[in-house]
This record gives sequence, C-alpha cells and structure tokens, in this order.
Amino acid sequence: MRRKTLLTLVTVFGLVASPVVASAGQSGGWEGTWATAVHEANEGFVPNWSVEGFANQTVRQVVRVSQGGPAIRIQLSNRYGSSPIAITGATIGRAGTGAAVSDLRPLSFNFKKSAVVPAGGQIASDIALLPVRPLESLTVTLYFAKPTGPVTYHGLGLATAYRAAGDHQNDLDGTAFTEKSESWYLLSGVQVLDPSPQRDVVVAFGDSITDGAGIAADTNDRYPDELAERVRGRFGVLNQGIGGNQVLTDTDFAGEAAVKRFKADVLDQPKVRTVIILEGINDIGMSDIEFPGVPPRPLVTPQQLIDGHRTLIRQARAKGLRVIGATLLPYKGAAYYTERGEKVRDEVNNWIRTSGEYDAVVDWDKVMADPNDADLMNPAYDIGDRLHPNAAGYHAMAAAIDLNAL
Repeated sequence: MRRKTLLTLVTVFGLVASPVVASAGQSGGWEGTWATAVHEANEGFVPNWSVEGFANQTVRQVVRVSQGGPAIRIQLSNRYGSSPIAITGATIGRAGTGAAVSDLRPLSFNFKKSAVVPAGGQIASDIALLPVRPLESLTVTLYFAKPTGPVTYHGLGLATAYRAAGDHQNDLDGTAFTEKSESWYLLSGVQVLDPSPQRDVVVAFGDSITDGAGIAADTNDRYPDELAERVRGRFGVLNQGIGGNQVLTDTDFAGEAAVKRFKADVLDQPKVRTVIILEGINDIGMSDIEFPGVPPRPLVTPQQLIDGHRTLIRQARAKGLRVIGATLLPYKGAAYYTERGEKVRDEVNNWIRTSGEYDAVVDWDKVMADPNDADLMNPAYDIGDRLHPNAAGYHAMAAAIDLNAL
C-alpha cells in the first residue's frame, strides 16, 4: 500500500522519485522546510567529526522543520568532497528523547536502500510517507559501512548529533548512540511535498548571528527558529547562516564568501520568495585584526561591502526574489572592534537604510542597541561577548521583522 501511494504521489505531482541533482533546483511539488549551509571539512569552532569522517558507523541527526506536509524527502550534500561517499542505508522518523526515535521509516534512493553521493554534488531521497507538522523535530539516520574520508558538513549546528559503531539505522531506543556532536554531516535539506506552485519559502542568509551562535544546543532559539514560530507553518523558513562567514572573502573555517555561496544556498532552493540578508560584520572585524584561517588583505571599505551587497541583490532579483536588507548589529567592545571598523559599519548601515536598493529593511542595529550607547549591544540581549545575541536577543530580532514585508 505504501509503495502504491508513493507512486500515486509521483504521478500526481509529476515528480521523479530520486533525482540526482547538482543543486536543489525549482523542483515541482517540493519546497524546503529545513536547510543548513554546508562547507568543507575542518576543525571548526567546536569539536566535530568532519575531518575524520565515518567508517562502519551510524550517525543520527535531529532537525526541526518549519512547515508541515503530507510527505517528505531529504537532501545529502558532498559539495566540498573530493571523493564519492557511499550511504549504505538511511531512515527518518520523529525525534524522541536523546537519540530515541519513533514512527521510523526507511529512506530509499531511486527505490534502493543504498546510494552514492558524487564528489562535488548532492542527491535527494525518494518520497518518504511521513506526514509532518509545523515545528516538529525529526531524526535522520545515516549508516556508512565504508570509510567516507572527510565529509561536507555544517559546523555550528547547535543541535545534538549522535554516533554509534556499526549499523543502528533502525534502532528505536537510541542506546547504542554513545557519542555526541553539535554539527550536521552531509545532511543539507529536508523538503515537504506541496501541490501549490506559489513561492512561499523565506531564506535567512548570513553569518553566526543568523546561524545562532550563543544559544544552547537543542533549544531552537535562533532568530530564524523564532520567525518560524511566529508564522506557525504558513511558509517555510530556512536558515542558511554560517558562523564566521563573510560577504567578500573565503575562509578555511567559515565557508565560501557570501557572493559565491548565494546561488547554492538561496537561489537553488525550491520556491523561495524572499531572502533576508545579514552579512558584513566579519568582513569589517576580520580585516582589522589578524585572524587564523583568514588570508591577509587590505582593510575593507564601506564601498567594497556595499558593492558586495549589490551583487547579492542583483543575483536575487534575477531570480525574482524579494530582498530584505538587515542593518549590522552594534559590536562595540567585541574582540575585533575598532573605531575605524565602527565607521565602516555606520556607513554600510546608512546605505542599507536609505539607498532604497533593498525591497525592505529590518533595522536590527536600532532594535539591538543599548539605549544609553547606540554603538553597544543592549546588555539584555548580549551573551557577554558584545557581538552575539542571547535567546532574548534572537527573539527580539524575529519580533522586529514585518511579516507583511515577507
């Protein structure tokens, strides 16, 4: 019965069961409910398994979706891999306590249990008949029988991933998963089936402040999480932030420059209507000090950052997307703060506010400022490093977004 229903869905929505794709594309019927921006294997901000990879091990990863749907599929990315990676088996289910899972479903790829993710590419699973609700947490489990080598991943996941020796993809209680990490591995997207051709997905694109640096793991307190809670499944919200990311410069630890990764992380996502862009503070701060993994370069200028933002705007407009610009948050007192950098931030923010080049603006600079010093982050919103918001700060950021502008 399940296979018959799956074939019916394929027929009705005109879907190929398991397309192997170079990018997500504008696939008919599919739209994002969860995503993460991947980058190459590295040591990262927190300990992770990306460099060593996996061999005869099972990895169980938890994600919280933003919108619901009658069926689901996952995407696995090997974008930064130099060799193909074999997936021996995979399952998906509803997340329980810790690594426990319920309503487990096998995942297939072109109706086969195993698959190979090509070097530099990605694949999508077949349709999984697991109806999901908005804001529900799901668990994706991948078994790697053969050594993978380094794996494409997302470093600052802030959601617990679990690892077990051997094949435990079908375990329900999760007791075999004794190792933990806070990153996502190969898993780059979860999509739900939607018959409507309407674009109704919003992408949050940015650096560590979009990524959620500063929150506790498994709390779902990032600003895109809070935005998803505000809209309660009326549209999808995808978080494509990378901690440490910059508009103009590639780094070893924080991915390709925003102007390079924008296509894969935003434009190639299906049914996107709006992107919120919050990028630039790392370009400023990391050009003012020496920072590991960042190539030496001249001090960044306001015009260079404005030109970078204009590149993003042009790319988005060419795909028919609505583009919302976010002002850069106060950062006085942060480790890489300088008075020169503050002047650059002020000029870039003034351009975002007044140029009219963005379709709309969310003025997080003003929302997050200390009432007594506009260059400081409000202590009520600060984790203590004068740069990253706490949970209350991320909540305030989401609350400041005009839903009518989306």
